[in-house]
Amino acid sequence: MSEKTIFKKIIDKEIPASIVYESHNCLAFLDIMPVAFGHVLVIPKQEYRWIQDLPNELYTTLFLETKKIIQGMKKALACDYVQISVVGEEVPHVHIHLIPRYFDDILHGWERKKYEEIETMKEFEEKIKQALQ
Repeated sequence: MSEKTIFKKIIDKEIPASIVYESHNCLAFLDIMPVAFGHVLVIPKQEYRWIQDLPNELYTTLFLETKKIIQGMKKALACDYVQISVVGEEVPHVHIHLIPRYFDDILHGWERKKYEEIETMKEFEEKIKQALQ
């Protein structure tokens, strides 16, 4: 049996977390290393490594509850919007980052790349289109 992730330990209440929302399917808590104060992580209580592995019903529930949390964050923090990011590298458990943002904040996001040739962009477009058929 593999070792529990930090998220599973939070779900099982084995370690403390600043939980802002909990339902039968999801848990939301403050990120211990926030990008901005009020940064929340939303996780399903069932363990899945990648978001595409979630059963459709859980996927839908997770995002509907995320929307509810965003509305609460906007009201509580008076932020202009909430940036959503889904990454899975840090902890092998699906998690959605909700980062409160303000139009005048200094968060700059990710380094952007540029397609040097339109043909290269078209190649990526076609690869993805073909995979979705």
